[in-house]
Amino acid sequence: MDYNDGSGVGALIAFWLILAPFLFLLAVAGYVIGSWFLMKVFDKAGVQGRWRAWVPVYNSMVAAKLGDLSPWVMLGAILIAAFLGQIPVIGWILSLVGIAAWVLSGWRIGAKLGASWALLLLWLIPGVGTLIWLGILAFGSSRWNPNITPSPWRNSFLKDTTVWQGIPVQPDQAGAQAAPGVPGYGAPAEYQPPAGYTPPPAPPAGYTPPPAPSAAPAAPVPPPAAQPPVTPPPAAEPPAAQPPAAAPPATEPPTTEPPAPDAPKP
Repeated sequence: MDYNDGSGVGALIAFWLILAPFLFLLAVAGYVIGSWFLMKVFDKAGVQGRWRAWVPVYNSMVAAKLGDLSPWVMLGAILIAAFLGQIPVIGWILSLVGIAAWVLSGWRIGAKLGASWALLLLWLIPGVGTLIWLGILAFGSSRWNPNITPSPWRNSFLKDTTVWQGIPVQPDQAGAQAAPGVPGYGAPAEYQPPAGYTPPPAPPAGYTPPPAPSAAPAAPVPPPAAQPPVTPPPAAEPPAAQPPAAAPPATEPPTTEPPAPDAPKP
């Protein structure tokens, strides 16, 4: 005799019908808050267009570029986690691929904003850990500094070689994009090619540039012509000394004698 009248299944369906809208609202709220925090981080990094932080999946690809990770690697990790993560038994392992890609790029983004790598442990908190991590980066006082130690994967398939208009080229990316034939050359940071610019075609295989023309030897400079000796002019003789003029004879003043007194009358 079957005593199961279906009430248990109906109660479970009613529970999920009540809980599903609540979970949906939580997911929407989390996405809005996370996109807002990510927009603040993009502003610090100099990304043009705030709309990039609100587009699902694409915002993760932009964050990967800022974290020196190829955006196509990030896209592949998201697809693997979304679809292959549903496989029984091993699906949960494959779902970690997306988290691993985010942790790699998040480590580099945090380093460029002066945050310690230990903050990545916040990702272990389900649901709110990522939001706390983004909030610390978005509202921290540190400025964006892309000139940090190059990433360990800069020479592997994980490196970023994609240039998107409006997203600054990172030094780690510029070093990987060396111009052909010019070793060590790369586009400077913050450089963006103008709209409609088409790079010149690469030289054909086997092309050898012509040798540089050798400089013609300089003509010898003739020595200066000998000049005749210059005879100094004779020294002028000093004029003969003139004898001093004779002094005029001294004249004595005339002596005057006093008149004799008159004789007395008799």
